[in-house]
Amino acid sequence: MDTITQFVKTRRKQLKLTQEEFALKAGVALTVIRKIEQGKENLSLSKVNQVLQMFGHVVGPINEKN
Repeated sequence: MDTITQFVKTRRKQLKLTQEEFALKAGVALTVIRKIEQGKENLSLSKVNQVLQMFGHVVGPINEKN
């Protein structure tokens, strides 16, 4: 399973967008995209979800007991 970091970076590159272009389209600051792609841990969940919504995804709880 991809991490959010890998997912966002891969999908952004598939769209052939720079970090700056992607931030503009997602409606977030460039620093948000950079922090996500660098794997920073102190991110706002709402900002992460705003970015993930560009791909039809959001962060949510999952059941790890299977």
